[in-house]
Amino acid sequence: MPPQRGGPKGGRRLPPGVSPDIFGRSTPAPPGANPRSAPLPPVPQPAQTWRLEGRAERRNPPVAPVGPAGEDDGEPGAGRLDLGPEPVRRRRGRGLVITLVLLVLALVLAYVVPAIVMSGMLLPGTTVNGVDIGGLTAAQAADRLREKLDARARQPILVQAMGVRRQVLPEDAGLSLDVVGTIEQAPSGLPTPAEVWRGLFGTTPITPKVDVQPAKLVGAVETLAGEIDRSVREGEIHYKGLTPEVVTPRDGRAVERDAAAEVIRRAYLTTTEPVQLPVSVLKPRLTAEAFEDAVVTARRAVAAPFTLTSGTKRVQLPRTTLAAHLRFVPDEQGRLVPKFDAKSALAELEKHLVDPAKAPVEPTYDIVNGKPKLIPGRAGQGVDAEKLAAAVAETIQDGGRRTIEVTLTTVKPRISESEVRALGIKEQISSFTTHHPCCAPRVTNIHTIADILDGYLVKPGETFSLNEIVGQRDKARGFVEAPQITAGRLVNEVGGGISQFVTTMYNAVFFGGLKDVKHTAHEFYISRYPAGRESTVSYPQPDFQWQNDSKYGVLIKTSYTDTSITVTFWSTKRYDEIKAITSKPHSFTDFPSETDDSPDCIPMVGQRGFTIEVTRVFYKDGAEVKRDPTIRTVYRPETNLTCTNQSGTTRR
Repeated sequence: MPPQRGGPKGGRRLPPGVSPDIFGRSTPAPPGANPRSAPLPPVPQPAQTWRLEGRAERRNPPVAPVGPAGEDDGEPGAGRLDLGPEPVRRRRGRGLVITLVLLVLALVLAYVVPAIVMSGMLLPGTTVNGVDIGGLTAAQAADRLREKLDARARQPILVQAMGVRRQVLPEDAGLSLDVVGTIEQAPSGLPTPAEVWRGLFGTTPITPKVDVQPAKLVGAVETLAGEIDRSVREGEIHYKGLTPEVVTPRDGRAVERDAAAEVIRRAYLTTTEPVQLPVSVLKPRLTAEAFEDAVVTARRAVAAPFTLTSGTKRVQLPRTTLAAHLRFVPDEQGRLVPKFDAKSALAELEKHLVDPAKAPVEPTYDIVNGKPKLIPGRAGQGVDAEKLAAAVAETIQDGGRRTIEVTLTTVKPRISESEVRALGIKEQISSFTTHHPCCAPRVTNIHTIADILDGYLVKPGETFSLNEIVGQRDKARGFVEAPQITAGRLVNEVGGGISQFVTTMYNAVFFGGLKDVKHTAHEFYISRYPAGRESTVSYPQPDFQWQNDSKYGVLIKTSYTDTSITVTFWSTKRYDEIKAITSKPHSFTDFPSETDDSPDCIPMVGQRGFTIEVTRVFYKDGAEVKRDPTIRTVYRPETNLTCTNQSGTTRR
């Protein structure tokens, strides 16, 4: 068989039906040639791969097809794949995710494991006043706190103010450690991550919770205030005899009750150092300089007597009586003005201006066969005390004639007969007696004030003020000069010694269950009085005041002998019994010794000072119903004073 044309090189024969044109031609087909017989494009040669010595074979990634006719779209990189190291980034991303997962898992385990261990107990590191209760159950923590803090919880709280330093016992102030409440503040249960951190590496201090009995705390503050408070003293001018004397004004002070209670509560269990109680300073209306000019007016005021007239009746108001009832005091506008106590001054003068048979009579009770008997009263004529006081003050201030026509007016009893009947005065509610040596001038004063107040009625809710009712003690009403304590020394004063009557009445108030409003203990202890239950008085201050806080009236009855004075109260009993709980004297202070050669020296026997507490307890139907805050009295040591006369002799 003859060889075919156009076969492959080498003369190899083609299978039947395969044209040799499949192998292509090197020349283009002539024009007009049949396309079927046109040669195919040349077959591309396969890409050569090269092996690099020592490296693994690297295959090129497939190439994406380009645009038509092999051209790109004109954008840089368009139509081509990113040939960057994507597998490397993928491997790195997977590693980062795994690392984060492991870290989170570690953190979760770091919280969960100790949280589970800590749950069911108080957070480790929890402390109360330095006592570690962390890691304990609530019951265990309570036992530990009671054991460790019991002594600390009983320690007194030290307080101070205005130079006064005192100890407040927690039980007296109604303060105690609230163990349960304290533990409830501590973190427990499943802790938070922050609490786990504190439990592992820190501490959680808890402030002790304090249980407070408000009534006791208020009582403790009032007791402290009784020692620290000082009434503001308004300056004034009064007379010693006919000589005007200036009482210089003095700041007062008052413990801020609510703030002081909070200070004490916060100090409990938190500090052993003294805490400062807040105190307000009370300022007088006038300064001492304002009294200098007024002294001149005060001297002129008593230079001559006044003459009082009523029709044909005339009586002289002596200079001594005028001075005894005249003062110069600040008014609301801040001026120093004269103030005349006409009511007290008229006590001995009114009978010379008004017919005694026409004078008013106060209804009262007398005690007959151990029972109160009503003595009726009546209205009557009397001098208008307010108009007389104004007239005297105006004359002193502006000058003018010293003859004053008094105005008579109808004076009604202070209380009506029907009111007296409704007061419920039916039985004795208290009585107290004190004793004294016979026949001294002070005994005259005791009897005089007892007569003035015998039969006096105190209405329900009324406050009894001894100085307001009795007024300044003067010779016109029978008072005489007698020793009384002034500025730490015994001095002679008209009315001296009536503190014994006041002390007797104070104890009648105490055991009658009535409210003590204001009393002032003596500077020194006087052995004839019950320690911690006594009171002094002077005019105008200190005063003695008490309130009838019952719904019944109180009748004051007095009686005396040469060596004793008795004050008895009649009313309706509210309590079966009232007792005084008295501490033993303590905190003794030694007395100094001095000599004095002045002619008016009065010797004093030295005795130690001390402190004592008294508590009043009320009983009804055999049971205690209440008790007053404890009253603490601090007595100063009494100077051992030796008096020497001009020749050098000593008298005691």
